[in-house]
Amino acid sequence: MNENEYIPRKALSTVEEMSRSFPCVLITGARQVGKSTMLKQIMPGDMNYVNLDDFRELRQAKNDPIGYLEEKGTPLCIDEVQYAPELLRAIKWMVDKEDRPGMYWLTGSQRFHMMKGVSESLAGRVGILELCTLSQREITRTSNEADFFPTLERMTELMPARRSCDINELYARIWRGGYPALHRDLNRNVDQYFDSYLQTYLERDVQALTQVGDKNAFMVLMQSAAARTGQQLVYADLAKDAGISPKTAKSWVSILEASGIVTLLQPYSINTIKRLSKSPKLYFMDTGLCAWLCSWPTPASLQSGAMSGAILETWVFGQLYRALGSRGLRSRLSYYRDSNGAEVDFLLEHSGKIYPMEVKRSSSPTSADLKAVGGIPTGNAEMQPGVVLCTAREMFSIGKGHKAFPISAM
Repeated sequence: MNENEYIPRKALSTVEEMSRSFPCVLITGARQVGKSTMLKQIMPGDMNYVNLDDFRELRQAKNDPIGYLEEKGTPLCIDEVQYAPELLRAIKWMVDKEDRPGMYWLTGSQRFHMMKGVSESLAGRVGILELCTLSQREITRTSNEADFFPTLERMTELMPARRSCDINELYARIWRGGYPALHRDLNRNVDQYFDSYLQTYLERDVQALTQVGDKNAFMVLMQSAAARTGQQLVYADLAKDAGISPKTAKSWVSILEASGIVTLLQPYSINTIKRLSKSPKLYFMDTGLCAWLCSWPTPASLQSGAMSGAILETWVFGQLYRALGSRGLRSRLSYYRDSNGAEVDFLLEHSGKIYPMEVKRSSSPTSADLKAVGGIPTGNAEMQPGVVLCTAREMFSIGKGHKAFPISAM
C-alpha cells in the first residue's frame, strides 16, 4: 500500500454529522491514531488549520487567546488544543457571539485531561468523539458494513460478508496492532516506529499531563502494565516492578488512561451483589504497542507465548470498544468475576438485556465455556444466550442457545 494512501475511517461520517449540529467538534484519542489525517479528508476549503505542536502558534494562542482566534477566523481546525487550555474559554466566547455549526474543529491526545476544560467551557456546544487506532474492520477494508453486536440476527448478517482468517493471520493482525502508519507501509520497521512513538509520547504527552520525575520508572510501569493486560488491576504489583509507591503507580496509570494508551473495564454489579470483585481490569488500547512493550519479536512468538490468551482477549476488547462506541454503549460493557473465581470476560447491558461474551483461544468451544453465566445475578434484566468469541472460521451453535463466533470476523 502507498504510504500516503488514506485508510477510510468509520468515524468520518460521525464527524460530518456533528459538524452540522454543533459549533464545535472535539476529536480525542492517543497520539498518531489519525485524528488530523481523518479531518483533512473532509475539511472545507475555507477552513484554516493550525497545530499547537508548533511553538510559535502555541505562544500566540496562550498569550492572547481571543486575539488569536479573531486573527485565524472561522471555520478553524486546531490540532493538539490541550496545550493551550486558555483557548477553550475564548472559543466559548466566540461561539456565544456567533453560535453557528462547524465553527471549530479541535483535536487532542489527552482525552480526560481535556474533558474537564471542555465540560467547564463548552458544555452543550461541542460534539465529542474518541478515535482509536484502526479497528480490524478498517484494516480489512470492511468498515462500511454494520458493526458487530452479540445478537444472533446481527452475527448472522455479518458472517457472509466478513472474511474470517486462520489463527496465524489473526495473530499477525494482533501483533502489528492498528496504528495507521504501520498499515500504510507494511514494510515499515515496527521496532523503530514504536521506539520513536514512545519517545515522543514520554516527552510531550506525559510531561504535559504531569511532571514525571523518573522516565525510566514510568517506562517500566508501562511494560509492567502491558504484561498484565486483560488482568485485574493491582497497583501494588505495578509499583513493585517500577520501584515506586502504589499511590504513584495509580497516578501514572491515570496518565496512561488519560492519553488513550489503556482503558479500565469496571466489574459488573447490581445493588444486591455482595461478593463481586471491586477491581477493574486493565486493557491496552492497541495490541501492537502492547506486544512491542513486552518484547514479542514476531507474531509467531506472540501466538505461542505466555501472553497468547491475554493478548487475544485484549484484541477482542478493543474491537468491542470500537464497535460499541459507535452506538454510545461503551459504558455498558463490564466483566464478571465472583469470590469463587467464576468469570465471564464481557457483559453488555442494553435495553433491559444482558449479553454475555467469553473469549477462547480455541476453534471448538463448547457451552461449558459459558458455565459461569448461570450464576450471574441479573436483577430485572434478562440474560441472553451467550457468545464464545473464538478462533474458528465460521459461526456455529454450541448448545443451550449459545453461539461460537470467529474473532477474525468481528
